Amino acid sequence: MGICVVIPAFNAALTIEAVVRETLEQGLPLVVVDDGSEDGTVDCVRGLPVNLISHGRNRGKGAALKTGFAWALDHGFSGVITLDSDGQHDPTAIHLLAETAKSGRWDILVASRFAQFDQMAGLRRHWNRFGAWCMKKRTGFQIDDSQSGFRYYSARLLRMVSLGNDGYDLEMEILMKAWQAGCTIGSLPVPARVADGRATSHFRPVRDTWNICMTFLRYM
Repeated sequence: MGICVVIPAFNAALTIEAVVRETLEQGLPLVVVDDGSEDGTVDCVRGLPVNLISHGRNRGKGAALKTGFAWALDHGFSGVITLDSDGQHDPTAIHLLAETAKSGRWDILVASRFAQFDQMAGLRRHWNRFGAWCMKKRTGFQIDDSQSGFRYYSARLLRMVSLGNDGYDLEMEILMKAWQAGCTIGSLPVPARVADGRATSHFRPVRDTWNICMTFLRYM
């Protein structure tokens, strides 16, 4: 059935409608997973031609992604593209990501913000650089942005790996498990509209960075 798009959303009422409308313009089936929002996020997309799934409580970005992955596999899609709900990613690059993934036969293709790391602040900038260096050093994959949420995943990969994490560290977990499973992982330069994303992101710099580091070490 081709590719669908999954957008995890938590308290994204200020940005979600614009992101969804522009994503719908790309012509691919869209799943929005509301992760227990309390700010009217669901109301912003209700009535739009999306597949809306809601968690009864906030469970974490990773949990929302897993819900979206399960929906995509249950409906027979061959691949999934994920992007965040806060407007930092460029939905018009969805087809570039999908076509590059297909032509390169990638199991994971990460839309990289590497050229914009200098625009990020403090811990986020340093961790992104260090995380990318560690990933290359350990796995040999040429991934220069291990934390970008704008990605392509093949259904083959999603069926192959069992995912446990519920937070931001799921995106590191899936990279490491894909490496262990012998899957193909690549990187594609795609500038973000908002490189830093601090104003709209729910990422907790210290706690979430620690969890990501521990996930990397656990599967290393």
